[in-house]
Amino acid sequence: MAVVSQSQRDPNGNYIFSSRPRPVETRSKFREPPSDQTPGTYGNIMYDRRVVRGNTYAQQIIPTMPLPDPVEVQRQHDNRRRAIARKRAREQLRTRTAEALQGRKHIDVQTEHYLEELSDVIVATDIECQTDAFLDRPATPLFIPAKSGKDVETQIEEGELFDFNREVQPVLEVLVGKTIEQCLLEVMEEEELACLRAQQRAFEELRNNELAEVLRLQEQERRHREEKERRIAQQKEVLKKEKEIAEKIAARAYTKQYFSDLLPAVFTSLRSHGYFYDPVEKDIETNFIPWLMVEVNNSLERRYTARHLLDNIIHDVVQKRLEMCKETK
Repeated sequence: MAVVSQSQRDPNGNYIFSSRPRPVETRSKFREPPSDQTPGTYGNIMYDRRVVRGNTYAQQIIPTMPLPDPVEVQRQHDNRRRAIARKRAREQLRTRTAEALQGRKHIDVQTEHYLEELSDVIVATDIECQTDAFLDRPATPLFIPAKSGKDVETQIEEGELFDFNREVQPVLEVLVGKTIEQCLLEVMEEEELACLRAQQRAFEELRNNELAEVLRLQEQERRHREEKERRIAQQKEVLKKEKEIAEKIAARAYTKQYFSDLLPAVFTSLRSHGYFYDPVEKDIETNFIPWLMVEVNNSLERRYTARHLLDNIIHDVVQKRLEMCKETK
């Protein structure tokens, strides 16, 4: 049997359940899925709007008030939007604090006389109301404490009260004595301080004299050290110059002795290599002898050519005579 559920609510707002029996349709043996969705088949109750979800123990309260008017809702929305726009415009027109420098930031500081907790500013409206004028308040009477206890009285004989001239004498003696003692202590302290200052002044003068003497001795020692270093440097310079002079004298003597034999040899070598020559001899060797050799060569060449021509002529004549002799035979 199939069950069709129906959910309803009672007058108290609770859900009630009721169903009626229905016959179950016949299905195949192997539970084949139907070809189409029929009204009699089961569906997914998770998507059924009639099934209530959530805590079923909580009482569902049905609102009894009617729905708000859409026009009124739109008007309230417009009013709220205009208030936000006016607030934003006031914030833009309000003078603001300058931007913080780089590396710093602004912090809200309470400047009132009494500290109070800062909270969000609530938008408030001013409403006026006519009231009666204030009546004059009467003056506050003086406070007189209530009387308590019992009144008593005492008999005071003559001389029992405080005699200032007689009672103040020991007090004055003590005060004057302490004052004089304090003054003497202060005077002694001043004299001791003066003695200490004098001793300190004398000690400072002695120390300054000793420091001046030490400085003078240091300066004298410095001058002696500089003089000694200067004398040593001068002596070293003199020794260096003497050594250089000795080396120069030895080098001059060696050079003179070496050049005594070198000079004739050099002149002889230069003369033998032709650096020192006779102009006539040089002219003969450079100009005349080459010209003479050229002329001799030319003359010998001409002579050789003439001999060669003569040999050819003689050879030709001999050949002709031999031919003639052969012909005559």
